[in-house]
Amino acid sequence: MGLEKYRLVVVGGGGVGKSALTIQFIQSYFVTDYDPTMEDSYTKQCVIDDRAARLDILDTAGQEAFGAMREQYMRTGEGFLLVFSVTDRGSFEEISKFQRQILRVKDRDEFPMILIGNKADLDHQRQVTQEGQQLAGQLKVTYMEASAKIRMNVDQAFHELVRVIRKFQEQECPPSPEPTRKGKDKKGCRCVIF
Repeated sequence: MGLEKYRLVVVGGGGVGKSALTIQFIQSYFVTDYDPTMEDSYTKQCVIDDRAARLDILDTAGQEAFGAMREQYMRTGEGFLLVFSVTDRGSFEEISKFQRQILRVKDRDEFPMILIGNKADLDHQRQVTQEGQQLAGQLKVTYMEASAKIRMNVDQAFHELVRVIRKFQEQECPPSPEPTRKGKDKKGCRCVIF
């Protein structure tokens, strides 16, 4: 089994810390100045549950102006981190919109994603409390609070998303006992082996 590759996409409103989380995960440092992202991609190799994986991570723009680019990355992403800031209720309220858009583009009822409440270190500015957990329940996704600043749950968030993708892919494409079958199997699923 070669290196598993995963395309992860970090989505959420503007200023919620998507880049800070991504850069903290990739380069282990905290970016303090906020510079709105157009779109950046990063690659990181890591071992998750004893399986080597290459993560191609797309850090997306939160601004509405980049809406057209959004559909494109939603098509190619294999898993999504839905990020909001616990200090910004507006960013939390936008999450359902991102989630619905992903499902619409993917034409699925569910798809690998996890919900991240970022900036959990800023407790005194918190505007979102239990609702994060409640929303995750409604969306049927895992919820974690993270802080790029103090590196809390940063690796865990990305690793957990890979686990969700793996589980999803195994359900979609169970290992087939007859290796002779190529292309589409009865369920109409394409198994891509890298």
